[in-house]
Amino acid sequence: MSGYKFIDDHGSFSMKDPQHTSGLYLPVSGNAGLRSAVAPDFGGDAKLDQNHFLIAPKSISNLHADRDTRNFFCVFDDGIWSACGASAIQEAERFTDKEDEVTLEAGRMWQSVTRKPMDGRITAKVTIFSLLDVASEVMSVSLSNESGAEISFTPVAAVPVYGRSADNLRDHRHVTSLLHRAYACERGVVVKPTLSFDERGHQINDTAYFVFGSDAQGNCPETIIADADLFVGEGGTFTRPGSIIKGHSGEGSWQKAPFETDGKEMIGALKFKQVTLKPGESVSYQIAIGATLIGKETPFGARYMKELESEDVKKALGVITSADKTLAELESINNYWNNLTNIHVKTGDKSFDSFMEWIAFQPQLRRIYGCSFLPHHDYGRGGRGWRDLWQDCLALLLTDPDGVRKMILDNFKGVRLDGTNATIIGDKPGEFKADRNGIPRVWMDHGFWPFLTLKLYMDQTGDLEILSETATYFKDALACRAEKRDDRYDEKDGVVQKDEAGAEYQGSVLEHLLIENLTAFYDVGDNGEIRLRGADWNDALDMATHKGESVAFTCGYAGSLKDIAEYLRKYAKKAGVSTCAMAGEIRKLIFTDDSKVLGNPEGRRGLLMEYMDSVSHSLSGKKEEYNIEEIAEALENKSQILMDRIREKEWVTDSEGNGWFNGYYDDNGDRVEGEFDTPDGKNVRMMLTGQVFSVMSGTATTENVKEIIKSTDKHLYVKEIGGYRLNTDFKALRTDLGRMFGFSYGDKENGAVFSHMAVMFGNALFKRGFAKEGYKALSSLYDLAMNFEVSRIYPGVPEYFNGDGRGLYNYLTGAASWYLMTVVTENFGVRGNAGDLCIEPKLLLQQFDEKGEATILLPFRGKNFEVVYKNGAKKNFGAYEIDGVSIDGEALTGFDKNAAVIAAEKIDGLSGAEHRIEVTLK
Repeated sequence: MSGYKFIDDHGSFSMKDPQHTSGLYLPVSGNAGLRSAVAPDFGGDAKLDQNHFLIAPKSISNLHADRDTRNFFCVFDDGIWSACGASAIQEAERFTDKEDEVTLEAGRMWQSVTRKPMDGRITAKVTIFSLLDVASEVMSVSLSNESGAEISFTPVAAVPVYGRSADNLRDHRHVTSLLHRAYACERGVVVKPTLSFDERGHQINDTAYFVFGSDAQGNCPETIIADADLFVGEGGTFTRPGSIIKGHSGEGSWQKAPFETDGKEMIGALKFKQVTLKPGESVSYQIAIGATLIGKETPFGARYMKELESEDVKKALGVITSADKTLAELESINNYWNNLTNIHVKTGDKSFDSFMEWIAFQPQLRRIYGCSFLPHHDYGRGGRGWRDLWQDCLALLLTDPDGVRKMILDNFKGVRLDGTNATIIGDKPGEFKADRNGIPRVWMDHGFWPFLTLKLYMDQTGDLEILSETATYFKDALACRAEKRDDRYDEKDGVVQKDEAGAEYQGSVLEHLLIENLTAFYDVGDNGEIRLRGADWNDALDMATHKGESVAFTCGYAGSLKDIAEYLRKYAKKAGVSTCAMAGEIRKLIFTDDSKVLGNPEGRRGLLMEYMDSVSHSLSGKKEEYNIEEIAEALENKSQILMDRIREKEWVTDSEGNGWFNGYYDDNGDRVEGEFDTPDGKNVRMMLTGQVFSVMSGTATTENVKEIIKSTDKHLYVKEIGGYRLNTDFKALRTDLGRMFGFSYGDKENGAVFSHMAVMFGNALFKRGFAKEGYKALSSLYDLAMNFEVSRIYPGVPEYFNGDGRGLYNYLTGAASWYLMTVVTENFGVRGNAGDLCIEPKLLLQQFDEKGEATILLPFRGKNFEVVYKNGAKKNFGAYEIDGVSIDGEALTGFDKNAAVIAAEKIDGLSGAEHRIEVTLK
């Protein structure tokens, strides 16, 4: 049973008593850089980046414990009451019959909470959202007298201003408060620290933080406090501040603006004129909470306001000085976010349709927040990793492929000539930085993701010619897959690879792909599988750097080599070419067919090192012509070598005969998976990742897939916690494999239901024609996510569900892109194929509505399509066949019983932007 219900077609929802669940929060942001997390009681934080937190950082562990965050009090003669629910008395009354009546409504980047005390004398509705083009939140507070008697109270807004780096939370917290300078103006409080102390050193600060307030008619606060200690008062707290307690000495701390406060923890505490409301009357207030760049040489004091007369601040003030303008801005911004995504589904389950609205939106949240800056994501500094660059493109390719071509070409600039890549990624497209810390870590899976993304790009757009486009390579001191350092490298040379003549070298996208995939092919351990090195997709497999091997991603690379060969041939046919120009140095990687090398791990490593040494500092810059068909044949041969070895050597079974593929070797060179004798008896050790990539790549035969399904269902599947666990309980601290085995079982990478890999398993099963089983993987995640009593999360897919079924690390997960891609391209079966539109439904009967219809709306080749499947006979997948296909009423021919392909030329020839495709099933 869900704790919330959807209230519109955009995934907006409402729920009662959100305060009864810990760990709830929503992302609230615009496009100007301010990124916030907001709890139901308006706790949370707000920040521009790691070094500029407007509200103090909140991790999931202190999200509901810390009270130095947004609040709005109503001060009555007989006590104080918080419109946000954050007062000491309201917290004390929680779970009693005196508790406030609370209803939350929320959607994309907004939250509204209606709160009513049991005495019924006042009702508050507090709404928060972020301006799109100004780094400012806006809180709108509406207070209504719904009692039968007149009421009087004094409204007080209170927003503590942290105003510095997250590092200062315990690193010189007090000392950095001495840097603060605050100016109280008629609208509120502006805080501009003199300096910033953080990892960048001591710098003159250039950021001002503000809290401004207004009532509905544009009236300013009457009095203000900027010193947080004065607001709290001696012996007070943020939930029972002495300055608003009648008779407390702190009552005298309020001042009329203008005034200045130096060297304190700061707050924007704004006291408005006392109001009296007759029954049925209302009053409202608007608060702007934001940050803006300001000149480093700006003087303190009254001259702040001259400097702050920027367009940004004017916009923020313009929004809050009128309640009508605030509501109009909220409506406009909601329309923006609701229309940002353009993939929608209509099935027999309306909750699933709304759930998919959040799935489609989550990749946008990754774009804004990166992998940091929400309460669970209390690590990193907001950037994205190499994997993220490529996987976040997946959703973009389905929703808005314009501009993705440039993104892909920019991303390839991060590849080194040894097949590894830059790990420090800048803020600008195509910006990569040298690792000055000299920490060499190689993720062996990094070379796998670029082609996966590029393949989807070529399928969706038909732009096979991108293979011949050129890009530079990344260069720093690390060489030979981080086993050596280039002593000739000088930081002054920059981070772009040069040739022997000192010119920036550019190679084709195809060349980049071949280097990434072929260097991996040769980089094998003693068991003939690709070395694990620092880790693969599973970052927590990080303690097998010497002899560890990843069979899982050896499968992945085997599939990529085969697919690259296929798309090379498609490119050659379309472009009318038979050769391509690439660096002469890579010829040996492509065409070596010496069995003593290919069949011998030591021989393969030796050839790889020979190549890497030859390009460790520079390369000749000379291009050679390569025959495309010969390249394709060589790649297919290498793919077959990898697959044959895995099929022959890596199939394991338990004592009941259940079989699956071993996915790893540990740092002793020993096989990780199978059934093992332990002092406590038999221990089945199985990991999901190896099954995902063996199935997805085609390494697993059809019979293998059937066995894998049986084994994963037995050893990994637990419906009550979301489906497929990442691994069984190894019951050992595996310091020869990774830190994950130090985690409690059922958490994070050690046995949780990790959404990303569970979705990829579903995707792989769909690809291989096992639609029922693939749907099971997806629907298990959805069912638990919607079971609020267990998952305790708002709509969407989290990074993982723990052993209790609780969702953790919400919103910022690559699983959403994969979930969206799988539903669109596999489940609904609407996808590109080298530019053509392929329609191959794999919908189950329960996904059709009462009329036997299922619909998806999506863009393709610059046009918007509504694809409607009509299953009048109400047959299940495997029983229905395609009986007819039409576009805008025009019947099409040439389809088979399972799929229809509409040529790109046909799509491009359609007039207008909106089109309807009907697919009749029989």
